[in-house]
Amino acid sequence: MSAATGWLELGCPEESLAELDAIQPENQTHPDVLELRWELLADEHEWNQAASTARTLIELAPDRARGWIYHAYAVRRAVGGSVEKALDALLPAVDRFPAEAHIPYNLACYACQLGRPQEALAWLDRAFKVGNKAELKSEALEDEDLRALRKEIEQL
Repeated sequence: MSAATGWLELGCPEESLAELDAIQPENQTHPDVLELRWELLADEHEWNQAASTARTLIELAPDRARGWIYHAYAVRRAVGGSVEKALDALLPAVDRFPAEAHIPYNLACYACQLGRPQEALAWLDRAFKVGNKAELKSEALEDEDLRALRKEIEQL
């Protein structure tokens, strides 16, 4: 696992995948392995596989917010995916993880991309309330998904 992480951090996805594949079969579905596999697939823009991996992560570790976030992110980019599908995929996680700021933050991004600015600002406000407002605001001001709301975000 640590070797796979190291190779991925060094920008060597083939070596990272080889290390992941060498993990014992009974450990292939460990949530940490699935998260790392998702990161590798995302780096390679293999969105269909990334979405499938994230679904497996949600099924096996529904208490990990990252699985829900990863799933929505991949669903948006997968063949046949969309921003609307990403939003729908992430909505069930809102009540499940009330203290996870990146869930409402990502929902704000999706709502903004769907042309729903008031909804986006409401999600962003919720993210700011549960997360580090200064860091999230800085991130939001640079986020291309939220570009249409930069003036409003500056006022928050």
